[in-house]
Amino acid sequence: ATSIGAVFGTSNTTTYVESAAGIGAGGRTGLTSVVVALLFIVSAFFTPLVSAIPAVATAPALIIVGVMMLSSFKEIKWGDLDEAIPAFFAGIFMALCYSISYGIAAGFIFYCIVKVCKGEAKEIHPILWISTFLFIINFYLLTKF
Repeated sequence: ATSIGAVFGTSNTTTYVESAAGIGAGGRTGLTSVVVALLFIVSAFFTPLVSAIPAVATAPALIIVGVMMLSSFKEIKWGDLDEAIPAFFAGIFMALCYSISYGIAAGFIFYCIVKVCKGEAKEIHPILWISTFLFIINFYLLTKF
């Protein structure tokens, strides 16, 4: 799904938290994810209808969602640099790049930078190193093309 989504220029599909939302709503089996996938497919047919709604009409809802997302910032341990610096830059990148995916990428990159600067590079999982490297390549390629 991630590869197909990228071909069509969408956000990285792994950033959608439909599974977590389904669990939060009471879903306990894989059927929850299947239902969400089917509803995503059905929603594709409503794209022309939704595209007729001007951005001005959706702006208030987006502002409310943004405020709700900011409320989770109070749960960040701001005294712990391992957590605070990546979270700060993730939030900044999301806002300035208009992309949740780029914000997550920035969080990964800055987490690795903080750990390396603190001499704790061995604590970083190899998959996180690989993801960070791929994010850096992605950002580099964005500047070239």
